[in-house]
Amino acid sequence: MLAKKCQTPERDDSAVPTQWKRSPEELHKTYIANTEAFYRAAGRGLAGEMDKFCSDCALQLFARSASLGQEHVDALNALYSKGQPKPAWLLWALSTAVSESGEFLPPLFFWALTEQDARQGTDCSRVFIRMLTNILLCLAAADDDVTYAEAEYITECGEKLTALCDSAGVKPGKPSLKAGDFVTSAERPFTEKASAAAAAALQGGEKTVAQAAPEAEGEKPDLDQLLAELDGLVGLETVKKDVKSMMNLIKVRKLRQEAGLPVAPMSLHMVFTGNPGTGKTTVARLIGGLYAAIGALSKGQLIEVDRSGLVAGYVGQTAIKTQEVITSALGGVLFIDEAYALAAGGENDFGREAIETLLKGMEDHRDDLVVIVAGYTDLMEQFLSSNPGLESRFNKYIHFPDYDGQQLNAIFHGLCKKNGYVLDEEGEVFSQEYFDSLYEGRDENFGNGRDVRNQFEDMILRQADRLASMEEPTKEDLALLTKADFLPSPEN
Repeated sequence: MLAKKCQTPERDDSAVPTQWKRSPEELHKTYIANTEAFYRAAGRGLAGEMDKFCSDCALQLFARSASLGQEHVDALNALYSKGQPKPAWLLWALSTAVSESGEFLPPLFFWALTEQDARQGTDCSRVFIRMLTNILLCLAAADDDVTYAEAEYITECGEKLTALCDSAGVKPGKPSLKAGDFVTSAERPFTEKASAAAAAALQGGEKTVAQAAPEAEGEKPDLDQLLAELDGLVGLETVKKDVKSMMNLIKVRKLRQEAGLPVAPMSLHMVFTGNPGTGKTTVARLIGGLYAAIGALSKGQLIEVDRSGLVAGYVGQTAIKTQEVITSALGGVLFIDEAYALAAGGENDFGREAIETLLKGMEDHRDDLVVIVAGYTDLMEQFLSSNPGLESRFNKYIHFPDYDGQQLNAIFHGLCKKNGYVLDEEGEVFSQEYFDSLYEGRDENFGNGRDVRNQFEDMILRQADRLASMEEPTKEDLALLTKADFLPSPEN
């Protein structure tokens, strides 16, 4: 139960990460300092749920680390509140749990906290977001490095929780630390680098993660596995065909080179057009791995940015910031979402400087860098026509169409399966009707796969409300989603 009255707690500034690596004892003190402030606001009865939630977040975060080792085990074992049992993770168990970790979902107690804040005019839920950001940054630095993927995960957690605060009407609060400001490494996540053989050895206890990761790092991505992942994407048949055609062209070009035959110049840079939520980032990541697997790129990592990741606020700083991003992407794919924003500010806008720096980087590293720019179709055409250099370097367009009702339903069922949920018979029928209606009634704000994920998360909340009236829900109850979970109840 939440405390009846919630006052905004004072935050211990010593809990803010000021050094990269902390001992397990220091991390535990940081965790206690943050959680105690939260319990003073929300009640100590949430301690067990809080520890479980933070441990789950740690597993999802470590999946995005460059490697796993004993330092991650020690960090996870430091996450326990006063009066709660101390965890006893071992390395082999951690590696398995990290590999099986799911996606971030806000905890149920946070929803209740936002509603309480809205009623009482407090901002405890926003303080919680700042505290969680602090804890996750310390966890990310357990190996003395914070990767882009870890920073993206921390940012995603904050954004999802902030959206709940905004929707509930919680008053504004101080902003959290920006995880992207603490990135020190562009290495790919552990789960992407580990080969199937290494993963099997890890689960069998034959090697520690720390031993296996360096061996896996030098290996090329598994071509068959990546192709299977590409083929497994819902819809996007034309996109899949275009990607495979590009791969065939690269393979034949290499064969001609080896045979001493002339080869025509070829640009690997691409333009992705289409609405949000159509899988552009996912395909960009797969292209990086696939190109590395066939030798067109040396590493295959994906670095994703938008205008804010390239443009600085002072004269001369944008070129430096953009060059740093390019350097981090060498050997892989630099994916620039909503790229048209770089050219939207006029001739004196710093976005122009980012474009010029980007063009130079593409020329200097044309043999080991793929740049993919993405955005709405019309706006991308305007962006490319804003600079002759852009038109000459981006000559391959791939369009991502909206998902239809059947495809949206398939994406939804994939989320259910991944997270351990099933629909009852009535829910199965209504599911297709619901997503057909969503597609047919779409407007300019239609989010495709993002709308499906939002619907799934809303349904988890409604299911929780439905199950709250049961004294002892069974395992089957906990896994079951019904027609009633699709839409808010009439009294809401």
